[in-house]
Amino acid sequence: MADKILKKLYIKVWRQNRATEKGRFETYKIENISTGSSFLEMMDILNDELIQKGIDPIAFDHDCREGICGTCSLFINGRAHGPDTEITTCQLHMRKFKDGDTITIEPWRAAAFPVIKDLIVDRTAFDKILQAGGFVSVNTGGVPDGNAIPIGYDDAEEAMDAAACIGCGACVAACKNSSAMLFVSAKVSHLAKLPQGKVEAKRRARNMVAQMDKLGFGGCTNTGACEVECPKSISINNIARLNREYLVARFSE
Repeated sequence: MADKILKKLYIKVWRQNRATEKGRFETYKIENISTGSSFLEMMDILNDELIQKGIDPIAFDHDCREGICGTCSLFINGRAHGPDTEITTCQLHMRKFKDGDTITIEPWRAAAFPVIKDLIVDRTAFDKILQAGGFVSVNTGGVPDGNAIPIGYDDAEEAMDAAACIGCGACVAACKNSSAMLFVSAKVSHLAKLPQGKVEAKRRARNMVAQMDKLGFGGCTNTGACEVECPKSISINNIARLNREYLVARFSE
């Protein structure tokens, strides 16, 4: 299908200098955008125009632009990563919008993700959760052969599905409670399903949940919004597994 030209769009974007300052929406007009352009390419074009007019460009996160790094965290028209499924913002294309549309862009809204500037938020809270237990530290010696430790097909598949989490934070942004349970459960699950993760399993679940609560994330009320908006389709079944891992850890104290 041939690309079309969107002759006019209105970009209603959140502008905020830092977390301690009050933010506001500002609207900019942009013209002649190809429907074959990615959303971030449109943002680049808009920023070029703003710079030429002497206006401070819109700050937003991006890195690989291949749907791998999870950096492009934008809330677009009321949805994390925008009006499409199983994609990150960098994979969203302008064909999802119509000529004359007003596109509203916001940062992730969560107390644990304070605004750095405009659309960029501080997601180091996720790093702190991983530092609390999302790793294997047992000394395994030299690099073993790939087939040295037999792992059942179902366990391997579930571990790989959970490991697909890219830590973008869409689950937190989509949740009415700003819960990080889907993220934490994915990181616990992919190790819990593998023999290498069994040694520290109890400590891992206990420490990661404690750190999540300490950082101010909300509780899970099973609305399922996190799973719907996750660009990697991480299943909420992982939350059930995290709850089991956590209960085992607590009862064995």
